[in-house]
Parts: sequence; C-alpha cells; structure tokens
Amino acid sequence: MKKILVFLTFLIAFQSATAQLFTKEKVANNIDNLDQKFLSWGYFLGFNQYDFKFDYEENLDDILVDNTFGFHLGLIGDMRINNYMNLRLEPGVFFTTRNLMYNESYFAGTEYNDSDLLREVKSTYIHIPLLLKVSTKRINNFKPFIIGGFSTALNLSSNQDNPDDNSSGEFRMKKNTYFYEIGFGIDLYLLYFKFTPSIRGVFAINDEIVRDADPNSPWTGNVAKMQTRGIFINFTFQ
Repeated sequence: MKKILVFLTFLIAFQSATAQLFTKEKVANNIDNLDQKFLSWGYFLGFNQYDFKFDYEENLDDILVDNTFGFHLGLIGDMRINNYMNLRLEPGVFFTTRNLMYNESYFAGTEYNDSDLLREVKSTYIHIPLLLKVSTKRINNFKPFIIGGFSTALNLSSNQDNPDDNSSGEFRMKKNTYFYEIGFGIDLYLLYFKFTPSIRGVFAINDEIVRDADPNSPWTGNVAKMQTRGIFINFTFQ
C-alpha cells in the first residue's frame, strides 16, 4: 500500500514535469512572482508511517512493529534566501498508531497472558521542523528540490507522567523527541497556486522509551534504546 501510494504520487508529478521539459511548444510560466517573495505562506496535508528502531541489551528475538498509515496536516512559513535556497518552518499535527509484538522468549520463567505480548502505541505529535530547501533552476512550470533539517516533536500521548507502567498495561514514551529529516519533491506551478508533492524520511536522535519500575521488565528491560523513524508523504499548497 505504501509503495503504491508513493509511486502514484510521483508518477503524476513526473508525467507533468517531463511533458513540459520535452515539449517543443513554449509553455507559459504560471505565477512568475511567487518565488520572488521574501516571505510566503501555505499549508500541507498528507500521510505518514512511523516505525521504531530498537537496540538491545541481550541478543533476544526482535520486538516486531506493526505500523499503519497515519494522517497529518499543518502550516508552512517560507523565507527566501536566494533563487535556489529557502528556509522553511512547517509546524503540524501528526496522528499515528504502532503495535509492538513481543516474542514469548521475553517472558521466560514468568506467567503471562496473550495480551502481554501486544502493546498498542498511539501517538499524537506536535511536530515542528526547521528545514533548508535547495532547488534547481525552474524549468517551465516545475522545479525539483531536496530538503532537510532538524525538528522537535511533542508527543501528547506519551504517558510519560503516568505512574502506571507495562505491568498495568501502560506503555510509556518520553514527551519530547528530536529528529533529523531529509527528503525530495517537485514544485508544480499551476495557474493560481503552487502544488508540491514530496516524500521525507525522519529519524529520531534521542532514546524515547520510559522504562518500567522493574529493571527486569520483559517489556523494557532488554531495550537499550528505542528511536522513532518514519516516512512522510506531503502535499503542499502555496
């Protein structure tokens, strides 16, 4: 599903771009003055898929992550540096769900139920990235670019301050997460606005797990580090 959606998004953008690049007819440039503004605004919406990367204390079976597509939306503030570089602030709200599936080996020597092998991790992030967008020269009505930077996110569903832990069925994460991000996309200049499909990878820098009170907890005792990583598919309108 994820690969199909990514493929369709960029197939449409690629067809539009190549049609303009190789046509023999002169193509009228749409909204010529948009990229000359020092400050511009817009909004975005899209889909996300978050995952976890685990490092372990001992070589036990991996904790499996069943991830699903989430949804996000937000605003864009764009500051022009020159013809090829822009500084962007893109605050947004991101909704996602991940299911952690533990192997029975984690509970060796203890009593457990089937429900102990599964932890549902729902997250609502207030995500604020500061990004540098580096573009090529505009060709007719499209302009490819790469984008990257750093971000911070506040997890409103972290359960960090909840006194209950996994022994009571509560999986806890830290409220604040820090990421680096990198991606690419294509600006498409339509008649009245600029439409931009893009794809971006995000990678957490800090450890996010809040460990249980029991240092030998089957849910957190063997986890040396847990870090979010994810893919964003964005559709931007400016």
